Amino acid sequence: MQPAIHRGKIPKRKKWMSIQLMFYRNNQMAYIGAIIILLFFLMAAFAPILSPYDPYKIDLTKTMQPPSMDHWLGTDDKGRDVLSRLIYGSRLTLLVGIASLAFGGAIGTALGMIAGYIGGIADTIIMRITDILLAFPGILLALAIVSALGPSLMNVAIAVGIFKIPIFIRVVRGTVLSIKNLEYIDAIQALGASHLRIITKHIFPNILSPIIVQVTLNLATVILSTAGLSFLGLGAQPPSAEWGAMLSNARSYFFTAPYLLIFPGLAISLLVLGFNLFGDGLRDALDPRMKK
Repeated sequence: MQPAIHRGKIPKRKKWMSIQLMFYRNNQMAYIGAIIILLFFLMAAFAPILSPYDPYKIDLTKTMQPPSMDHWLGTDDKGRDVLSRLIYGSRLTLLVGIASLAFGGAIGTALGMIAGYIGGIADTIIMRITDILLAFPGILLALAIVSALGPSLMNVAIAVGIFKIPIFIRVVRGTVLSIKNLEYIDAIQALGASHLRIITKHIFPNILSPIIVQVTLNLATVILSTAGLSFLGLGAQPPSAEWGAMLSNARSYFFTAPYLLIFPGLAISLLVLGFNLFGDGLRDALDPRMKK
């Protein structure tokens, strides 16, 4: 009887995914967001090819040059090409964002599944810890963690990942609670399936959609948090080509060379906009309640 359950589920799941993807393709704003994200990922992947200059090479004879044909986005106070530093900075920004969400998402998903499926004392303890973490504003909690660990991009990734853990716990726990009470879960339990099999084969595949949506939506806030911590001097350290650090270095030249602030700020804004548009469209596609 158990194989019959699996044979009945797979075609419906494939059909459901095809319907959702068709709906998602009709969301033009999400399509624009996907293009923006793809362009930034391509820029990060082919940075050595796209970069016209070495982003770390200092040339004191070409300091503070405005945008020109030789340097399309100008040069900074050390003669480094701004465009090259922006291109290489996309690598650090995306790497830290993905690493922090992978860290926070993995821990939050595991704890959320434990709280939702096991319940009892485990649920109480996990949710009280979650409430404590949510009591602190995310950026302040990250500031405290980075201050304790020391300024570096790795510590920023850990700090940002920690304050994202409660979000995944609450989303996963709520989804698991709604799934484990379904009739087909009771039927599988009656057939003698182990708890591990139920979690890995039947519950986890059904919570992937909200997890993916949360990852996409939270990448935007992670990028802003990372740039903000680097702007405060707690993230990337000189001479790293990171967008937040570039903004911090350009503060002294706000009136004399505003382009040093405009281009990194524009890059951050575009990437955040791309993830927000893509995440909204993905949520609309994967959440049946949003279709209407």
